[in-house]
Amino acid sequence: MSARPAARPAAGRFAAAPGLEGLSLNTATTKRWTLPEAVDGCVRAGVPGIGLWRDRVAETGAAEAARLVREAGLTVTSLCRGGFLTAPDAAGRAAALEDNRRAVEEAATLGTDVLVLVCGGLPEGSRDLPGARRAVADALAELAPFAKEHGVRPAIEPLHPMFCADRAVVSTLGQALDLAEEVEASTGDDGVGVVVDTYHVWWDPQVEEQIARAAGRILAFQVCDWTLPLPADALLGRGHVGDGLIDIPRLAAAVAAAGYTGFTEVEIFNQEVWDTPGEQTLRTLVERHRTHLARI
Repeated sequence: MSARPAARPAAGRFAAAPGLEGLSLNTATTKRWTLPEAVDGCVRAGVPGIGLWRDRVAETGAAEAARLVREAGLTVTSLCRGGFLTAPDAAGRAAALEDNRRAVEEAATLGTDVLVLVCGGLPEGSRDLPGARRAVADALAELAPFAKEHGVRPAIEPLHPMFCADRAVVSTLGQALDLAEEVEASTGDDGVGVVVDTYHVWWDPQVEEQIARAAGRILAFQVCDWTLPLPADALLGRGHVGDGLIDIPRLAAAVAAAGYTGFTEVEIFNQEVWDTPGEQTLRTLVERHRTHLARI
């Protein structure tokens, strides 16, 4: 298997502020900002990377989004998201694959080779968890060659088990790696990789073992903290690095030891963070990165 971790930008391409050379803002963190506002915020703060969500890209169109980021000198660290591959019928599966092909094309246009995949939950009314996971494997085997043609790598993101029913039947990093290896065995394509997101994997007693196993397949490293009490919508229970219970520096060190040299992408879903002015959120993000992660 070829190891091709996401790379940081070449020296001189962007004047990153000291200590922020490996930092990326995921646009979900500053939800109220438009894409031009997020790009401008990164430039002013000296943050060299930006992870894009497709809803923000759609507002300008992929070509215009690519121009904005390119002219700012930023690096697109990932595109979120593809996936949702567990439809119960042929028509639904075909529609999902077509949407993922469009996402691959968008990623290529934006200049990133990382397409984050949230695989999808159980189909409505179904209790067939093994069948849903089989659907994901089959869809990945079909998508991977198309992605490779466009220079894009699908990155499977395991989600915390509480999201298994509605968002992702892939709950552990080990399961994600099993899928990637299965695709390689069936198609000969070693391009499928994984996302390590601290919020989703921190609880796993095998997480460090599986991070080591993931060497060469870690395509994105996303960080945020696990805060208590969880809100009614558990999806929004994420905080800034250092605000919660996760030993994020330990996980970052494990990812680095596995050979990952790409960006650390901060992705926070939290209503209070979203209601905070983007400039203030970015200042907090920068301070926490310097305090907890810049030396790793």
